[in-house]
Amino acid sequence: MNQIKGRQFIKKITKAFILLVLLSSCTEQNLTVQLTSSSPNSLWTKSELSISPMDNADNAIEIDVENEQQTVEGFGACFNELGWEAINQLPHEKQELVFEFLFDKTKGCDFNTYRIPIGANDYALDWYSHNETPEDFEMKNFSIARDKQRIIPYINKAKSYNTDFRIWGSPWCPPSWMKHNKHYACNPAPVNDLPEEGKGQEMETQFIMEADYLNAYSKYLLKFVQAYANEGIDVYSIHIQNEPNSCQSFPSCVWNPSDMALFIGDYLGPHFNQELPDTEIWLGTIERPQIERVDAILGDEKASKYIKGVGFQWGGKGAIPQVHKKYPNIGLMQTETECGDGSNDWAAAVHTYGLMKHYFNNGANTYLYWNMVLNETGKSQWGWKQNSMISIDSKTKEVTFNPEFYLMKHFSNHIKPGARKVKTSNQDVLAFKDRDAIVIIYYNPEERKVIQKFKLGEKVFQLELNGNSFNTITLPLI
Repeated sequence: MNQIKGRQFIKKITKAFILLVLLSSCTEQNLTVQLTSSSPNSLWTKSELSISPMDNADNAIEIDVENEQQTVEGFGACFNELGWEAINQLPHEKQELVFEFLFDKTKGCDFNTYRIPIGANDYALDWYSHNETPEDFEMKNFSIARDKQRIIPYINKAKSYNTDFRIWGSPWCPPSWMKHNKHYACNPAPVNDLPEEGKGQEMETQFIMEADYLNAYSKYLLKFVQAYANEGIDVYSIHIQNEPNSCQSFPSCVWNPSDMALFIGDYLGPHFNQELPDTEIWLGTIERPQIERVDAILGDEKASKYIKGVGFQWGGKGAIPQVHKKYPNIGLMQTETECGDGSNDWAAAVHTYGLMKHYFNNGANTYLYWNMVLNETGKSQWGWKQNSMISIDSKTKEVTFNPEFYLMKHFSNHIKPGARKVKTSNQDVLAFKDRDAIVIIYYNPEERKVIQKFKLGEKVFQLELNGNSFNTITLPLI
């Protein structure tokens, strides 16, 4: 009798043990998912979910983790003078809050790529170059003293939070004496003092294409990189000209593609190769969709051997698909996200997400925002409004983190340099593969919550996602 009871007890214990093992096994199969979500009324909410895989893959978006595409090199924005001025209107505590939320690796955006202007851009306080001494071909009067007032302190503040980033520079305009019209602008307008006879034309080079000027400009750009290095700031690359096909009322300089190829192939390339061999030369920033303008330079035998990548912005998005197909081994960068009209609203963030999809689906390695910070007007010194990630009210000292701040952070805070974009069955959804994680970026345009399925390999899982929301979904590599 006691033996029977003993056997019954052992059976009960065995069943309980088997059930425990089965339950444990089921638990081990659950997926731990990190979800970060932002919607107009609820920005940047984070949660950790344990989700049971499903068998039914109907309507699932497939993430093909084995189909790797381009490497992601990073995300970033631009250091501009007006941004520094806006931040410095704040009391010290609020300044540090802005810096922390921009630059800290955990709380902040964790950007790793920044753009700086070489001389004035349209978000400088006013026009300047680093040498306005006419015919100083030897660059004896070259100076970055102006940048030591704003741009360099801005960079150094970022470095106090995070030193793990790289910087590239681009001119909006060479020293004015190097242009035919001797002025920083190309298009006369009420916002500048350029006379009508100084107006330039698209595709008509404004730079004086003479050897002394071309050689001097090469020295100018080289000295810029060297001067920043002396300040402890490495400039890893130069993009030759901001929007070389656009005649603007602000600092600008039109270059015909053949003339730009000559400058790169005969002057800048050899000069940098000898003096700064580790500094890259990029063809940027291209703002027109015509592939032939890019082909004219990349197809030039002398120039092409020095060019490491192509940067695109605005209308340049129309050229990147063809450039990616024709030149698969060249670096591709989105250099300045379309900056709106100062609306700083949710619609602007949705528009920017559409741009990010386009660029990453067409081979971009890097994506940059434009102004990180502006005051409440969003105005350039040349008179128009643009968006910024952060707005600062100069009167009330209120700091507003705009929707595009969170959109950029949805990418940059989760997708690290070296990750590979992977193919998805729906091009509206982006996915990236790191060494030990998969990051999925999903935008729900519906006003209501949706339940969306995702398929990774043989695993299928679903998530309930808020209406009108950006979502970053991170899970261990399966």
